[in-house]
Amino acid sequence: MTQTTAPVVSAALRPDPALTELLQSVVDTARAIFGAQASSIMLLDSAADELVFEAVSGQGQEFLVGRRFPAGRGIAGWVAASGEPMVVDDLHDSASFDRDIAESTGYVPNALMAAPLIRRGRVLGVLEVLDPSPQARSGLPELDLLGLFARQAAVALHVLITHAPRPTPDTPPRTELLHLLSEARRLLGE
Repeated sequence: MTQTTAPVVSAALRPDPALTELLQSVVDTARAIFGAQASSIMLLDSAADELVFEAVSGQGQEFLVGRRFPAGRGIAGWVAASGEPMVVDDLHDSASFDRDIAESTGYVPNALMAAPLIRRGRVLGVLEVLDPSPQARSGLPELDLLGLFARQAAVALHVLITHAPRPTPDTPPRTELLHLLSEARRLLGE
C-alpha cells in the first residue's frame, strides 16, 4: 500500500503548545499501553525527505526532539514509505533495522513496533514503540491496537494543524500589533 506524503509541521507552527502537548500525550500513552522503554513520534518533512522527532517518551526524551534523519532509512522509513505497520521482535535479525541511526540516538532497542500516522491517504509520520513488553507485541491484536492508536493520533494531529491560525504575509505579527496599539494610545493621551 503506497501512501502519499506531505510536509506536516512547518516552522511557523512551532512551538505551538497544543501541538507539543498532543504529541507528548500520544507518546506517553503509547509507552504506558505497551509497557515500553520508549516511544516516539516522527513527522515526515517531505520537502527535506526527512523524518523529524517531534515527541519522545522514555529513553532519549531529553535530547531527541528536533533531530532528523533520512526518510528512506530504517524501519520508520519503511513504515512511512509503505504506510503499513510493523512489529520486529528481534532487531538483531532485521535487515530493515538501521543500527547506525539507532546508535546515533543513544538507545539501541531489541524490539519495536511502528505504525504510520495516516490521514486521508497521506502519511503524516510514524509512531514507534521501542522495547515493548513481550506480551504487548505478541500478535495481530496488539498491532491492530497500535494501528488504531496511530490513526486516532493522526486525526487529532490533522485537526490541530489544519485549524491552527496562520498569519498571512500581509498580517503583522501579534507583537507588532500590540506595539502599534500601545503607540496609538500614547499619542492619543490615554
